[in-house]
Parts: sequence; C-alpha cells; structure tokens
Amino acid sequence: MARTPIPLTAATALAALMLGWPAPAPAQSDPAALQLIEQLRPRSGGQTRGIRLPAPADAGTPAPAPVAPAALPQPSMPTPAASPPIAAPAIAPVRPAPAAPVPASVAPAPRPAAPSAVPAATTAPAGVPAVSITVTFPSGSAALTPQAEAALLPLGRALSSPDLAPYRFRIEGHTDTVGDASVNQRLSERRAEAVRAYLVQKHGVSAGRLEAVGLGEERPVVQTGDNVDEPRNRRVQVINLDG
Repeated sequence: MARTPIPLTAATALAALMLGWPAPAPAQSDPAALQLIEQLRPRSGGQTRGIRLPAPADAGTPAPAPVAPAALPQPSMPTPAASPPIAAPAIAPVRPAPAAPVPASVAPAPRPAAPSAVPAATTAPAGVPAVSITVTFPSGSAALTPQAEAALLPLGRALSSPDLAPYRFRIEGHTDTVGDASVNQRLSERRAEAVRAYLVQKHGVSAGRLEAVGLGEERPVVQTGDNVDEPRNRRVQVINLDG
C-alpha cells in the first residue's frame, strides 16, 4: 500500500521526531528553495519591502516651526577690489604636421561582432512567475535518478512551503530536438508526470495543486536545428497558474 503524503506541519514534525523519522528540512533553511519561492511567487503591486520609512515624531513634543530662508541672517562678505583686465597674449597658430601612414602590420584589428543575446530562462509569458530546472534523466527514460531528485529537492521544499501553498502550478516537460518529435512528446509527458509524482509523494504537495504537461521539443529556450543535443532545452519548467 502506498503511503499517503503528509503535509509538513508542526504536529507532523513533532510526530516524526517521536517516531524517529527524519523530519523534512523547511524551505527557510535552504537558500535554493528561498530563491525558487521568490521566482514563483506573484509580484504584488505597491510593494515597499526593504524600504524603511522614518519613525513618526513624539506626539508630546511639538515640531519646530519652519524657518523661511529669507529670515536667516546673511553673513557679510567684503567686496573684492576690482582687478585690472589682463590682456590675452597673442599666440601664433601652429600648423599640425601631416600624419604618418600606419603600416599594415600594426593597423588596428577589426572590431569583433557583438555577442548573441542570452536565451531566456523560461518560455513562460511575460510577467508570469516561472522557473526552469535542468533534470537529468537516463536516455529515453522517465525514471528519476538520485541526481534528478537532488535537483528537484529545493523545488519540493519551495512548493510545500506556506509562501506558495495558496497557488497552483503547471509542471512542464521539455526535450531537445534529438530523435523523433512524436517520441520526444510522449517522453516529455512521462517525465512531467514523474516529477509531479515525486513532489506529491516525497514532499506532500497536494496533487490538486499540480498539473503535468509534456511539450516535447515545441518550446525550446535555445533555438536549434533538428537533431541537436542541447542540454538547456532538456528541462522541467514550473509555471504559477495563479500568478
């Protein structure tokens, strides 16, 4: 019988401690999870976090009356004596010497072309909170390796945190262009489902908050030709559906 995932609460942590189970680490102790929380949380308008406003004055102490600038005493300055004008010396024009030809061996090299633009981290619509995570799968498989689970660990902590608990997310599977497009489509669907199952079973994320979708090679972050091995396109993309 599969064990039903239990959300991480204070009671859950206490029961785990009494039974000798290793309690899951909270997102607050994982810098990578905190970064994912910031990336996946909707941006609220008018936010002033990090700006300290001055404390209000004591109500019992009257504020000093403003002083107009004209009422301030002006310091007296002695009037400097007028100096006689100084005539500018006559300067004969200097004819520039002709520039010597530059040998071809020391001529400046042509300016290199500007570097190409850095590809976007996600293919989500502008303004929608989303992240892309590189997840290593065996070739042609949807099984999560230990390296894949280590890459998904901060995501599990972030999605099970109280900061992201009110939101729903879409788990997207993406591939590169190596192989048949229809095979890549089915493979991306299986991998998205595997990531969703991991988040539900290992981190207690409610299944109703997660939607798994496979997009194959349709939406790469790096545009390539056919049959190009591009690791940045083999990824899991997480999109906040309520953001």
